[in-house]
Amino acid sequence: MAGLVLLVAVGKALALPVLIPPLAASAALVLAAPALPLAQPRSVVGGQLVSALVGFAALAVGGSSLWTAAVAGGLAIGAMATARTPHSPAAATSVIVVLTQPPALRFLGLLALATVLLVLVGILAGRSGRTARYPAYWW
Repeated sequence: MAGLVLLVAVGKALALPVLIPPLAASAALVLAAPALPLAQPRSVVGGQLVSALVGFAALAVGGSSLWTAAVAGGLAIGAMATARTPHSPAAATSVIVVLTQPPALRFLGLLALATVLLVLVGILAGRSGRTARYPAYWW
């Protein structure tokens, strides 16, 4: 909960949305399953950013539609596999990009900030001794 509340607080301070639905699933992986490959920092940050870029590319080619969103979600899964940054919640980020058409640079910056904050919360939780040590590995 702390990680998600932190994203809301940062969003309020910036007057910009920082919490998007896929990040709740990312937080669940980081904090409830910190040893999984999908929860490691490379996958959380990289997977989200790769998927967002796929979403923006799909949006540029196919426009904002449910069809394009579906294609973007599928392509994001392939792109994450190719980049070795598997993170299942991130596929939804590509769908959100296509359907909401956010400003690219602002969205990517906020997404990078949000994922780094979630990783930092995971590190702090892992150091508290109340959860498994996080991350299991960095790269």
